[in-house]
Amino acid sequence: MMPIVPFVSPPESGERTTWAKILPAALSGIVQVKPFDQLSQDERRAAKVAIVANPNPADVAALPGLVWVQSLWAGVERLAADLPKDGPLIVRLTDPRMAETMSEAVLAWTLYLHRDMPRYMAQQRARVWREHDLTGPEERTVGILGLGKLGSASAQRLAANGFNVLGWSRSEKTLDGIQCHHGPDGLRAVLKQSDINVLLMPLTDETRGLIGARELSACKEGAALINFARGPILDETALLSALDDGPLSHAVLDVFNEEPLPASHPFWQHEGITVLPHVSAPTTRATAAKLVAENIARYFAEGIIPPAVDRRRGY
Repeated sequence: MMPIVPFVSPPESGERTTWAKILPAALSGIVQVKPFDQLSQDERRAAKVAIVANPNPADVAALPGLVWVQSLWAGVERLAADLPKDGPLIVRLTDPRMAETMSEAVLAWTLYLHRDMPRYMAQQRARVWREHDLTGPEERTVGILGLGKLGSASAQRLAANGFNVLGWSRSEKTLDGIQCHHGPDGLRAVLKQSDINVLLMPLTDETRGLIGARELSACKEGAALINFARGPILDETALLSALDDGPLSHAVLDVFNEEPLPASHPFWQHEGITVLPHVSAPTTRATAAKLVAENIARYFAEGIIPPAVDRRRGY
C-alpha cells in the first residue's frame, strides 16, 4: 500500500487550488497526496512526512509522527517560528531556477532605476517632455546586501552587464570579481558607496529591522533601494522618512510586513515608491513539483532526508 503524504494548507487558500493537481501527478506511483482535512485519524498518526504551504501550526501538530516537512515556499521563517524547536525537520523549497529568476528581476529593476524610469513616468503624468543625461552602468555602483545563492547570482549578473557591484554579508564571503564586505562596518561602507542597494538577505533574528533609520541615513544622496528579501528587514517608517527628507530618491518594494499590502497603506500613493505584488522570483511549479517528488521518493526508498533548515540560524 502506498504511503499517504498529507498536504497541509488552509482550505480557503490559493495554494490548495494551485497545487491540487500538480502534486498528485508529480508523486503518482510514489505516494498518495491527501489534503489534511480529508485524513482519517489513523492516517494522521501514520504520516512521516508532509507537504506544507503556509500551514496552520495546529494542523502540523496533529500529525504526531512527522519526521520532516517539505515546504512549498523558499521562505520558511514563519514556519520555523511556528513549529516547536524539537518538532519535525523543515526542508525549504530550493527551486534550481530560483537564482536565475531572481537575478533576472534584480537586473530588470536595477535597469528601471538606472535608466530613470520613475522620473520619466512622473514627467508623463505631468505632460513634461524633457530628456536627462544618460549615466553608463560602469558609473553606477550597486550594492547587493546578502550573498547567498540569490545574492551571488544577482551580483554576478549585474557585473556581467557592466555595473560596478559591491557585496555584503553578515559573515565574511568571497565572490569572484566582486568586492565583498561583511559585518556592521561593511554594511555602512556598502550603503555609503552604492547608488542602488538591493536587499537579498534572509529574515532571521539578526536581520529583522536591520535596515533602519541609521542605515538609511548612511546612504548616498539620491540613492535608491530595492527590497526583494523580506518586509520586516526594512523599517517602513524609516523608509518613508528617508524618501521624504532624504537621502533616498526611490524604492522598489516587492515584500512587505503585511501581504497583500493593505489598500490604506501609504506606500500605494507615495511617488517615491514602486509597489510590486511579491513577484520578483515566483516558484516555477512544474520544476518545484519535480523536486518535491524526488525528495519524497528518495526518503521512502532510502530513508534520506534533504538538507533541513538550521533552526538556530533560521534558514
